[in-house]
Amino acid sequence: MEIKRLYHQVRVLMIPGSKKRVEYLKRKHIFRSCGENVYIQSRKIPLYANLIALHNNIRIASNVTFLTHDVMHTVFSNIEKQDYQEKLGCIEVFDNVFIGSGSIIMYDTKIGPNAIVAAGSVVTKDVPAGTIVGGVPARVIGSFEDILKRRKRNEYPLEEAPNNQRVEKKLENYLWNKFNSNKV
Repeated sequence: MEIKRLYHQVRVLMIPGSKKRVEYLKRKHIFRSCGENVYIQSRKIPLYANLIALHNNIRIASNVTFLTHDVMHTVFSNIEKQDYQEKLGCIEVFDNVFIGSGSIIMYDTKIGPNAIVAAGSVVTKDVPAGTIVGGVPARVIGSFEDILKRRKRNEYPLEEAPNNQRVEKKLENYLWNKFNSNKV
């Protein structure tokens, strides 16, 4: 790992809070572009991050991996005793996108706008605008509009909303009661 990238990686590991981490990544021009209202929970900087463009209003959950390259060329080079090139590609994430925890985004893909990548998905091809994709490999499983409508309903009393990433006892009990009443 080159020293500059290692330095940035260590700095990102030490910065508390997604907002401050993204501010640092933007200030240091780590990505090709990084729009407004972008939050990245992950603390790892992808190799060749300059091949990743992030537009506006994006949430990237924890443990999301952006793969801008592969290393199969080393296997082929050793088999045939000739040099193969490393495969490189770009990733672009458009406006209003959520990428769920543990997802893998492969090179040469575009996501969104108005798209959701379900947790644990492997994105190997472009994600159409206005869709929800999930699975391995990711495929369309729903629409952005459907989930937006569903989320407009209050799931719990608004006055009990988590504060400073804490769920108070009253909300905890409410959610457990709701959870248990919906189960067989």
